[in-house]
Amino acid sequence: MTDRVIHLAISGTYSSGKSTTTEAVSVATGIPRTHAMTSREILLDLAPGKQVQELSAAELMALGLRRLEERIHNEALPGSFVSDGSVIHEWIYGEARMRVGINPGAGLLVKAVKNVAGLPVKRFYRDYMNAYGQITKARAKRIYDAYVHLPVEFEMKADGHRPVSEPFRKMSDDLLIETLEEMEIPYHVVGGTVTERVRRIVELFDLPLVMPLDEAVDIAQERVRRAT
Repeated sequence: MTDRVIHLAISGTYSSGKSTTTEAVSVATGIPRTHAMTSREILLDLAPGKQVQELSAAELMALGLRRLEERIHNEALPGSFVSDGSVIHEWIYGEARMRVGINPGAGLLVKAVKNVAGLPVKRFYRDYMNAYGQITKARAKRIYDAYVHLPVEFEMKADGHRPVSEPFRKMSDDLLIETLEEMEIPYHVVGGTVTERVRRIVELFDLPLVMPLDEAVDIAQERVRRAT
């Protein structure tokens, strides 16, 4: 790789290792990492005292739009970047919640009650999510040169900021792959340890190295640990 510009998105659902992998690629290659604020950071202002599982549909929409705004702002800088997630991710999570219910970890009775109570506005949210998806997919096709998709290989962290339903995580992962196929953006599925993933990404895109991979991974893991 010489001075060419590359816009690379690291894809994956909850607890797939996106942040650590993206940070490690950035540290190893010197390519800036872009990302949105985490949900817990945004919630400090959006809904103080609440976790993602406790948000209403309107609050979830606001959360997704706030993260989309962050991504668009951060990805507008000149030069190459490697993105932790992408503009389609919040739409994917919203779409999955539309299919399984706003609280994926709730019991059957709670889900049934919420489904009945939400019938009058369900059509609106469906139309909203369709429009949201069209906008984010069109932007993704303009912005990213390629995606790297990280499969579900690690256990989900039960910290209240991720859904507690494994079926929901599986659905999100399937939707991500379906959307990448639909958009016809080049993508590669890369698994293994963080070091193995970073090595494969560097090989796939002929990226430069500014330090040894093992050292970059150690730095990335420490940064992500401190951030969370």
